[in-house]
Amino acid sequence: MASVSNQHARVLSGMRPTGRLHLGHYHGVLKNWLELQHEYECFFFVADWHALTTHYEDPTKIPESTRDMVIDWLAAGINPGSATLFVQSRVPEHAELHLLLSMITPLGWLERVPSYKDQQEKLKERDLATYGFLGYPLLQSADILIYKAGQVPVGEDQVAHVELTREVARRFNHIFGREPDFEVKAEEAKKKMGKKNAKLFDELRRRYQEQGDQEALEVARALLEGQGNITLSDRERLFGYLEGGGRIILPEPQALLTKASKMPGLDGQKMSKSYDNTISLRDSPAEVEKALRTMPTDPARVRRTDPGEPEKCPVWQFHQVYSDSSVHEWVQQGCRSAGIGCLECKQPIIDAVLAELAPIQERAREYEAQPDLVRSILNEGCEKARDVARETMEEVRHAMSLVMS
Repeated sequence: MASVSNQHARVLSGMRPTGRLHLGHYHGVLKNWLELQHEYECFFFVADWHALTTHYEDPTKIPESTRDMVIDWLAAGINPGSATLFVQSRVPEHAELHLLLSMITPLGWLERVPSYKDQQEKLKERDLATYGFLGYPLLQSADILIYKAGQVPVGEDQVAHVELTREVARRFNHIFGREPDFEVKAEEAKKKMGKKNAKLFDELRRRYQEQGDQEALEVARALLEGQGNITLSDRERLFGYLEGGGRIILPEPQALLTKASKMPGLDGQKMSKSYDNTISLRDSPAEVEKALRTMPTDPARVRRTDPGEPEKCPVWQFHQVYSDSSVHEWVQQGCRSAGIGCLECKQPIIDAVLAELAPIQERAREYEAQPDLVRSILNEGCEKARDVARETMEEVRHAMSLVMS
């Protein structure tokens, strides 16, 4: 996969604005973002247009849900100094790229995306026979490609979306990357590297194209990344020249597989608002304690003296997230022998969840008291994101001959 400077180090990820977040979001997404923001150049966005693809009939809740979600991001430790936080609809270039990509994307590519049929099955009560719903995977592709993101953190169920994005980028580059006199322009660009580097580039290119030498390809890529005296367009031409294609305008991203969240809901199912089994990051200590104390346990333990089986109890799933091996052993022995009661078993979980939420809730109160600060963080993030998006769209328009000469 060809690349532009810094492209491999850029990550893009987004969340639909569903309001206040819960422990499932924290363990499934935010903890991953917390690590990524220190390793990559991260763009995290509120996918408000995506929310409209399934909930278009009532968009009035989106602004408040956006605010609440971003406060939870910040409270969880997402740092606007390390990552760019923005709102999708505030960067209209996403929509322009989505439109232009739709001109070249075969309908069958969208219809075969697994989540297209899955979502229709899950949301039968909604009218999803819309152009927007069919096209939302392509809008996701536009979201990724407009920032030339090299890595997209996804679970296994979302890999198909990244693969679609790669196919769309490949098709776009194939159609529009072959500019007139491409080889001549690439040779001119190579000369700007200086004789020594140009000679090295030729040798590495020959080794890759004639022998399939992957190491030569990586060394050549690194050589191009380090060239400070050639333009971005020249660098992209040389990436394409290196691999025997045209100019790479929209680099293909890679799926960055994330661990599946093991955070269960209060009933043992996946934690989800639709199942009404969540603990929100901003639930009060009393609410958290009540929710955990009243959560169901192994149905076999009708009386305190009845032995139980941890594997059949939702509380055990919480222990797997929050407890160490010594507590695991205490639970296994105590539950099976009826040596401990269910409330005793729950207490370490209650203590651990409250300890985890305390610093998050303290930061959330600070941001709740400063709505202007939250607004300012988003405004700055939207401007930064839009600067990057504008650069990409200039290249795309030029490649598609949508500029006046």
